[in-house]
Amino acid sequence: MPTSNKINRRKFLGSAAAASLAITVVPRHVLGGPGFTAPNDKLVMGYIGCGTQGLREMTQLIANPSLQIAAVCDPNKFTTDYVDWSLNGIRSNIQTALQDKTWGEKFKGIPGGRDIGQEFVNKYYARSKEAGSYKGCSSYADFRELLEKEKDIDAIKIMTPDHLHATVAIASMKKGRHVVTHKPIANRMYEARLTIETARETGLSTHLLAWSKRPGYDVVRSWIKDGFIGTLKEIHNWSNRPVWPQWQANPTDKPPVPKGLDWSLWLGPVPDRPYHPNYTHAVFRGWYDFGGGSIADMGHYSLFPLFLAFGIKKPATSAEAYATTTCTLKDNVAVGVQNDVAFPLSCIIRFQLPAQDNLPPFELFWYDGGMRPFVPDELRASGRSLPREGMMFVGDKGKILAGFRGENPAMIPESKMNYIIKQAEKDTGISPGNEVWIDAFRNKTQPPGSFLYAGPVTETINLGAVALRAGKKVEYDTAAMKITNLPDADKFLTREYRQGWEL
Repeated sequence: MPTSNKINRRKFLGSAAAASLAITVVPRHVLGGPGFTAPNDKLVMGYIGCGTQGLREMTQLIANPSLQIAAVCDPNKFTTDYVDWSLNGIRSNIQTALQDKTWGEKFKGIPGGRDIGQEFVNKYYARSKEAGSYKGCSSYADFRELLEKEKDIDAIKIMTPDHLHATVAIASMKKGRHVVTHKPIANRMYEARLTIETARETGLSTHLLAWSKRPGYDVVRSWIKDGFIGTLKEIHNWSNRPVWPQWQANPTDKPPVPKGLDWSLWLGPVPDRPYHPNYTHAVFRGWYDFGGGSIADMGHYSLFPLFLAFGIKKPATSAEAYATTTCTLKDNVAVGVQNDVAFPLSCIIRFQLPAQDNLPPFELFWYDGGMRPFVPDELRASGRSLPREGMMFVGDKGKILAGFRGENPAMIPESKMNYIIKQAEKDTGISPGNEVWIDAFRNKTQPPGSFLYAGPVTETINLGAVALRAGKKVEYDTAAMKITNLPDADKFLTREYRQGWEL
């Protein structure tokens, strides 16, 4: 049950501020100091998803004075069996934010769940209260209950597994809430299209957190425009993901559902199946039903800013994929494993993109699981190899090698750099301000990572998953949202919905 609120938060905060002003009227900046945000001007947020990534980002986001986290939600109440990239990372982040080195010291394992989220928010805000206590953060298992009861919430942040992103986003926008979500917008083409159209129809502010301003792409674009590599032919992007266990078949054992986990709510729109820990926490990404694979996990970070910087407004028209094969022994005979439930251990996907306003048609290659392009002769001649993650732009007269997200671009061979003015190279990292969405939401404008701008990259990435599942090259008609050469693959554009969860 959610924590009871005796009075509307916004009214309470506003009345408290009004009481102060009744004594003496002075400018707001004098009362609060530089950066002060009046209570009525704060963006009030519901935070949906209190797993490791949700908590990690919460410890940073909560410090923003323009925002107030008013409610948290997760179908898991509390466990210490979460999966993360370090054993004590989440605990250390919360200890640092609370300035309490003793927080969570008795936990054995990695903590998470809505109880942790609620406790953290209340403890954090209590630090600024004279009484040293705060109980204003509500807690819910079901996001639909949160949306119904928390009338004063302005925005929703979605930190759930991929299969719930569209469901939560659409429901939130239909309730009049702005939405910020972790990547992807959805792991199905149909759901992504519906989410974007809902954002357009409602006019609400939205933001995909994979956005960031990456000056390296501006450098690369200018070099291509100036003809340094001739006509662009190919873009190659590779990642070392997956960095989670990647199973190739559904588990057959049926362990009990952990205490405090509402398995039905966790499944959401996915048809019923027995609970298994191989599906939950950070490992959800590897399953077609629950995740979007490595390309949805990491490809959004590299490709969304690239599409925006290069003005790519038309998605891929085809995709062809090659994937790792696996086998097992049956009666001492090796037989192939038919994997139609999970992303492969590694893959290569080739996308065909049509001509854009300022680009000719080109091919986009994605690699993961340790796959990458062959080392170009220009690098091999100097004894160099490709990094484990990176990006390469190939023209008919040269190549540009960059970091995974376009950072630190360089011409290859390096001798070509002698002909380039390096002024733009001084800053080719990640520009700050990935929380620009907060001000945009408060002002009811669209931030630079709006869903309205993410359609082309979202459809391209989802088409890659369709090609993997189809096992053949697929031709895509974006206007009709159809696979034109393999009609049977249309089923991968959507999903079978559990009753009551249809979109």
